[in-house]
Amino acid sequence: MSSTLRSTLPARAALGAAGAAALLLAAAPAASAHVRAVPDSTAAGSWSVVTLRVPNESDTAATTALSVTLPADTPFTSVSVEPVPGWTAVVREEALPEPVQVSGATVTRAPRTVTWTADPGTPGVGVGQFQRFALSVGPLPAEGTRVLLPAVQTYADGEVADWSQVADPGAEEPESPAPGFTTTAAADDAHAAHGAAATGAGTGAGTGQGAAAGAAGTTGAALVLALLRRRGPAPR
Repeated sequence: MSSTLRSTLPARAALGAAGAAALLLAAAPAASAHVRAVPDSTAAGSWSVVTLRVPNESDTAATTALSVTLPADTPFTSVSVEPVPGWTAVVREEALPEPVQVSGATVTRAPRTVTWTADPGTPGVGVGQFQRFALSVGPLPAEGTRVLLPAVQTYADGEVADWSQVADPGAEEPESPAPGFTTTAAADDAHAAHGAAATGAGTGAGTGQGAAAGAAGTTGAALVLALLRRRGPAPR
């Protein structure tokens, strides 16, 4: 085998590995096109900015509204929204089904729903697009609590997507999972708690998608480097 052929084969293999990695990266988002809740902290007792990632799954209509239900058994006593240009947000407080103890206090009313509505004359979330809606909530409940945020997504043509299905821990993700996450151990102090990275696993948390994409990218890069090293110096 000539030196030219020997040097060409590893390069072709490297390109093939890179192409396979790119296909894996492209497939990860397609398999997870659901409404996702991504918290910047999952530490018990902390305040967290929870970002809802809302893809438009319609081929013909824009998303014009999103309504999220907040927990009643472990309510947040503080909820605020980040402004989104072209959208109006309403936080609705209601009486709880029964009194709940939160940080030593008895809570009978709490924020129960948040609804974002596209302003008249604005396009909403168009076909092939997604939008982020962020909430600051707290304090988060005890370690190991599944925080579920069922969502209803409304389209301009009247179609409604109900993201409220809940699977048992360890079970396969349902077709329309409720966004959510699981709380982790309390941080040492309030500042550390608020800045803790989100590590809790839960339905719709988005961690699986990120992990799959990261693993695919790392594997592809490692294959490329290994094959190029085997190639050795270019022939003179």
